[in-house]
Amino acid sequence: MSDYILYCRPGFEKDLAAEIQDKAAMKEIYGFCKVKENEGFIEFSATEAENGLLFKLIKLQDVIFCRQWFRVVSRLEELTEGDRITPIVEALNGEEFSHVSIDYPDTNNGKEMAKFAKKFTLPLTKALEKKRILRRGAKRALHLFLQESSHIILGASVLTNSSAHHLGIHRLKASKNAPSRSSLKLEEAFLYFVPPEERETRLASSMQSVDLGASPGGWTYQLVQLGMFVAAVDNGAMDTRLMDTGQVKHFQEDGFAFKPRKKNVHWLVCDMVEKPTKVARLMANWLINGDCQEAIFNLKLPMKQRYQSVKDSFQTIEEKLSDHDIRYSLVAKHLYHDREEVTVHLRCIARYDK
Repeated sequence: MSDYILYCRPGFEKDLAAEIQDKAAMKEIYGFCKVKENEGFIEFSATEAENGLLFKLIKLQDVIFCRQWFRVVSRLEELTEGDRITPIVEALNGEEFSHVSIDYPDTNNGKEMAKFAKKFTLPLTKALEKKRILRRGAKRALHLFLQESSHIILGASVLTNSSAHHLGIHRLKASKNAPSRSSLKLEEAFLYFVPPEERETRLASSMQSVDLGASPGGWTYQLVQLGMFVAAVDNGAMDTRLMDTGQVKHFQEDGFAFKPRKKNVHWLVCDMVEKPTKVARLMANWLINGDCQEAIFNLKLPMKQRYQSVKDSFQTIEEKLSDHDIRYSLVAKHLYHDREEVTVHLRCIARYDK
């Protein structure tokens, strides 16, 4: 058996457990999860042909509710306050890592460990470097997972299949000029779904975009900041400063009925509060009709069976697109700035004439 620790937003432990067991089983990796509600992580014990096989067969980006993960290397318990470093170094003898990340659950109790982690990082790093456990060029990262300072789980993640952000959290600073904090959702989505080397072409200035359910303009703000022209669709009022930019045209219409007049829209974004399958169906129709090239939208999830709700929405999109000669990508992530929702990216890669 191999044990894995997977981080998530507190309250989504059962959803992550259902997802990882489902996706691992598709790769013929079977196991069970240890779950405690509102702890911000789960433990997945898996039967594997080789240690770390899960990381070879499943990508972190494809696990919707997981922020970060690692495979357990060792568990240290009842560490003394006087010397925690020696047992850690001894447990890692012969291992190599590129760097160390001292982690804790994203909970109020977990955050109490942040003070200890801050003090502990430098002396631990020096001790690991001295023993050549930390070495440049290593392909794995070392994780010290703390629930309390006397009990530490040591683990390893693969650099090419893990989050570059501490705890898998991409923290962003809200702009004072943004009409709402929901602006951060779209900013994080662009950073997550569009690779840095492609942003110049796929998030180009002067692109045409549509924001469904735009009021008061949190997502429109991000599009304007990128230099795009925006059709903001909502019966509600739009932020005056956004309208003054000259880049926004406000359509006081139902987002489900709105149709662009020209086939020149690249980005469609949508944060409307509706049933997820209804939103999924709308997004698929925009792609089918050639009314956009890419869409980023949120699926508002029910309190229970949230993973199943995402699967149902994906199935809705896939069934609608199956009758059309379109090559597309469809991915989702429960981003840090999301709450009871997941953010989805749907992109037309190629459209073929029949």
